[in-house]
Amino acid sequence: MTIFYEFGGKLYANITNKCPCACVFCIRKNGDSIGGNDSLWLSHEPDIEEIISAYEAFDKTGLSDLVFCGYGEPMTRADIRIEFAKYVKEHTDMTIRVNTNGLVPLIDPDFDTEKMRGVIDSVSISLNAPDKESYLEVTKPKFGIDSFDVMLQFAKKMKDVVGDVAFTVVDVISEEQISACQELSDDLGIPLRVRHNVTNNESYT
Repeated sequence: MTIFYEFGGKLYANITNKCPCACVFCIRKNGDSIGGNDSLWLSHEPDIEEIISAYEAFDKTGLSDLVFCGYGEPMTRADIRIEFAKYVKEHTDMTIRVNTNGLVPLIDPDFDTEKMRGVIDSVSISLNAPDKESYLEVTKPKFGIDSFDVMLQFAKKMKDVVGDVAFTVVDVISEEQISACQELSDDLGIPLRVRHNVTNNESYT
């Protein structure tokens, strides 16, 4: 069972396969892994002891960045993620990033985002589209049309809690939509990065 793997010079934490979205570009539709690593499909959701044990056993030589991003949405296990991130902070000087769809207020309404303060160094949020209708079409969240506005509010909150926040879009949408996403990102004061389609491993970083 692959909980940790290396890709692009970073250590990735694959702590869940659960996700409330069915994005049209999802890399999980193309295979069971990324970058030649073993399968990222988990046999079960690892508990904190399993995660720490796998982390300690992994050869982290030369790796200074930990990214919560695997074959699922890491914020579906928000409290476990925070508990492990605290462990990493206590034992190393690794920087920690979370790649998320930004829907944790809907996934886990009881999760206090203030817990991320001082623990998570940066957050990358999948913007995916410039408006709620096209977001629903591209991302297909199970929570419906309100998901887009919830994601934007989460991004605004992260600017205060974490500080280092970025949006991403995948170039499966039109150039006009990407330009509109850029305008929205500029209005919110959050940088935007355009990712390549999932046929290219670069889309995963």
